[in-house]
Amino acid sequence: MKNTGIIRNVDALGRVVLPIELRRTLDIQVKDAVEVFVDGERLIMQKYKPNKACVVTGEVSDENQKLPGGIWLSYKGMEIIADELERNKD
Repeated sequence: MKNTGIIRNVDALGRVVLPIELRRTLDIQVKDAVEVFVDGERLIMQKYKPNKACVVTGEVSDENQKLPGGIWLSYKGMEIIADELERNKD
């Protein structure tokens, strides 16, 4: 685990502000969901990624395909990757 050196206070409503540097690094946008885990006395937060979410488009669908390594792709995501591979073939 990497220490960021960032310390934030909990406000009266129990909220903690995530600094812009962390939000940019983790690609957390306004209205994005964040998952919270407890590990002993630690809180662990990460950007929420629903099951079967395409890693390219973010689309969540039962039609998405699971590839080796647990990667999910929608058909549109597959098209985008295929086009990109074709462009970078040489």
